[in-house]
Amino acid sequence: MIKTAETDVIIIGSGIGGLCCASLLAHYGFEVTVCESHSIPGGAAHSFERNGFKFDSGPSLYSGLSYSPSPNPLKQVLDIIGEPLPCVTYDTWGCCLPEGDFPTSVGANQFCDILAKLRGPEAVKQWQELQRVMSPLAKAAIAIPPAAIRFDWNALFTVGRFAPALIAQIPQVMKLTGSFSQIMDEVITDPFIRNWLDLLCFLLSGLPASGTSAAEMAFMFADWYRPGVVLDYPIGGSGGLVDALVRGLTKNGGKLQLNTHVDEILVKNRRVIGIRLKNGQEIKARTAVISNASVWDTLKILPIRTISQNFHHERQKTPACDSFLHLHLGINGEGLPSDLPCHHIVVNDWEKGVNASQNVVLVSIPSLIDPSLAPPQKQVIHVYTPGNEPYHLWEGMNRQSEEYQTLKEQRSQVMWQALERIIPDIRSRCEVTLVGTPLTHERFLRRYRGSYGPAIEAGKALFPGPTTPVEGLFCCGDSTFPGIGLPAVAASGMMVANTLASVDQHWEAMKAVVN
Repeated sequence: MIKTAETDVIIIGSGIGGLCCASLLAHYGFEVTVCESHSIPGGAAHSFERNGFKFDSGPSLYSGLSYSPSPNPLKQVLDIIGEPLPCVTYDTWGCCLPEGDFPTSVGANQFCDILAKLRGPEAVKQWQELQRVMSPLAKAAIAIPPAAIRFDWNALFTVGRFAPALIAQIPQVMKLTGSFSQIMDEVITDPFIRNWLDLLCFLLSGLPASGTSAAEMAFMFADWYRPGVVLDYPIGGSGGLVDALVRGLTKNGGKLQLNTHVDEILVKNRRVIGIRLKNGQEIKARTAVISNASVWDTLKILPIRTISQNFHHERQKTPACDSFLHLHLGINGEGLPSDLPCHHIVVNDWEKGVNASQNVVLVSIPSLIDPSLAPPQKQVIHVYTPGNEPYHLWEGMNRQSEEYQTLKEQRSQVMWQALERIIPDIRSRCEVTLVGTPLTHERFLRRYRGSYGPAIEAGKALFPGPTTPVEGLFCCGDSTFPGIGLPAVAASGMMVANTLASVDQHWEAMKAVVN
């Protein structure tokens, strides 16, 4: 007979949102158990190793991690749990655009130089006006730090502390509730700048400017265009970040159980009581169960008899971003240019739209700034199409079939071609070559249709949010907070953890991250 275990809080999934939530709850004194289906923690942000090359499976662009206090919720979590995250800083990345190939950097001034060369003084004037318009919006976007937010009546105390700052920003706050395109349309007519802003929006939310919230872009402007801004890369890649969060969990008695698949969330009298694992074991939860699975995958393990059909229907119809293609390469790095940027953005055709299939490709060569990721004289490369690969092309395929291998070869060519614009002889340098598809995402990350997250257009619908009709059952991750990047999922996990903490614990944690 399989023994029933018991804990305070169960977290389903060890993505960044789940680990942020888990490490904070352990910090607050809860007994926490994280159940992860995969053999590696981190969800879409996990790292893996092949032949001495250490690969990031997901995110490659980080900011706001190398200084404190930071507006980045992920950095706020790390500061609260007392886990340092050593980073390498840089400020330049490469652009391969229809207009040509050139380096650019964070900060407003260098981009003005680019605009002056590409588009002339009128474009520079428009960009500077956008900076002026966005400055008060950026202040409004960070007027209430995510660390202050919780989802119960005690939020009146924790958020209330920032009420004066928020009241002063009321006129700006109202503008943040709509799409960024409403602001962009008032200021920007230059086609290149509009395309560039559409691209930034797509990388933030999976949607162009018309679907991206003004608040998300305002947060980015607050971070990327402040004086002295740099970008960050965690030593050890995303694996270093995951390790820091796992340390924060385990040093306070929390448990991470890998290869542990949850089959069902157990509910009794409309209150969550625990989970049932694939092996039949049950784990009871004294306080809460928190799902870090996607909105769609959470519904798969939540029996419909325990919730209203309306709730199930509303969450199931949440629109999803498309999926990814990945190319992971371990290469001979001898003779590469010494000034090669570690990251590149490739856009093939502005006219197709930034979210068109295979139109935008991202290239990351992080070992250029963190040599620990590759053997001596080698480099590690991650190329991916960010949320623009249609799942239906792959649906139902047998991964062992010749048809699947042929499609992998065909669809991966756009990544090879993008990389050849940066390293022309790349194919002859490869020592490790791995291609990932939407079916890879679906299999290893247990992601609904291999998706990266919800594609909810700003002003047209609300994100599903962290709460459910089942008492004690919460959700965190990319389905619960606007945005599909690390700051958004970290914020979602932090807010749920704060909701379960006492106000005194919450106040004490805020001292570590708020001036």
